[in-house]
Amino acid sequence: MQTSYKNKKVCVIGLGKTGLSCVDFLVTKEADVRVIDTRQQPAGAEQLPKYIPLHTGSLNQTWLLESDLIVISPGLAVKTAEIQTALAAGIEVVGDIELFCREADKPIIAITGSNGKSTVTSLVAEMAKAAGLKVGMGGNIGIPALSLLDEVYDIYVLELSSFQLETTYSLQATSATVLNVSEDHMNRYVDLEDYRQAKLKIYHNTKTAIINIEDPLTTTEYLKNVVSFGEKHADYWLKTENSQQYLMAKEQIILSCDEMKLVGRHNYMNALASVALAQAANIDLGGIRSALRSFAGLAHRFQLAHMAHGVRWINDSKATNVGSTVAALTGLQVEGNLHLLLGGDGKGADFSELAQLINQPHIYCYCFGQDGPKLAKLSEQSQLFNTMEQAITQLRLNLTPGDIVLLSPACASLDQFPSFEKRGEVFTHLAQLS
Repeated sequence: MQTSYKNKKVCVIGLGKTGLSCVDFLVTKEADVRVIDTRQQPAGAEQLPKYIPLHTGSLNQTWLLESDLIVISPGLAVKTAEIQTALAAGIEVVGDIELFCREADKPIIAITGSNGKSTVTSLVAEMAKAAGLKVGMGGNIGIPALSLLDEVYDIYVLELSSFQLETTYSLQATSATVLNVSEDHMNRYVDLEDYRQAKLKIYHNTKTAIINIEDPLTTTEYLKNVVSFGEKHADYWLKTENSQQYLMAKEQIILSCDEMKLVGRHNYMNALASVALAQAANIDLGGIRSALRSFAGLAHRFQLAHMAHGVRWINDSKATNVGSTVAALTGLQVEGNLHLLLGGDGKGADFSELAQLINQPHIYCYCFGQDGPKLAKLSEQSQLFNTMEQAITQLRLNLTPGDIVLLSPACASLDQFPSFEKRGEVFTHLAQLS
């Protein structure tokens, strides 16, 4: 369902890669485009065509009220006063994913969740590629969704954040999932239920909803065609027999876990969700199995960064919320002691869920950054530092063979690093000095 934007006054809020993709799309649709960015010197301003008006440093309420359509960056909350004023005046407010969904004419697999969505999105895309399909992967990962329209694909695989889903109304996914729901972005949402409802929008008009049977927050009563994944009592489940584990689709063995490069229970759950999504979209089983065997995971997601002197250094910098750190710690096998690096910007989260997991004799916590003091209170075996580098300098003194050093900070990085990737790179560099 393509939409006409010709001669419509459209205000794009937010530059960067996503904002520029919106501008490019709307220009090709012959819209009358203006751009607003609340930053004084927004990234991407130099790439904006000179003839397009740009307002920086604030939200220009006059421009907003003169618009036929507002395309809002996922980084700006719809609850912002100026946006609410525009909505009250009857002006439509959407995001880039909504623009994409109005144009896309091929099947869409859609993935959201507090944790694991980048891994699942990438794995599903690899399954489709291995099955011989031309895959467009984007959204909250890789390239902006609208840029995918520049080429012809057989199928789209989209990672979608709660922020993106807030302003998406026309998504009709072939298969869609909310992998899990745990506290995140509590500085933007009223409470966990408010955040959950944003995630659940991914199921609207989906043909097959893939739910996590272990997490009741991932489902809702209005769903029709539901397929479940989980360790037990699910359509896609984990079978253990003679000390071997298998990915199962009901009674069919998909693959032995020993054949996968991904390890750990949380990754087996990610794999089950991926298989369910792919099969619901009729992706060939041969391609699914091939990708499961070859996919080695993503950088900064429970990645072995270094091993020396019998000590493993694991980079899980992408663990930017409590649920992700819980997933990393659950079922982690450690011969010696676990030296856990925690800290950063907790985004208003409640850290108390971690206390039970980390209060164990073999776990030592090294806390740093903006919310380091809160995290240090969770365990008696915690030390507090200003920076991650200071924490690592101290923990080196305590390492013995069989130990694990795990960066799984349960916080965003932006208090001290430009991104979680940079935080992971610094951790890896420091690890390799040992």
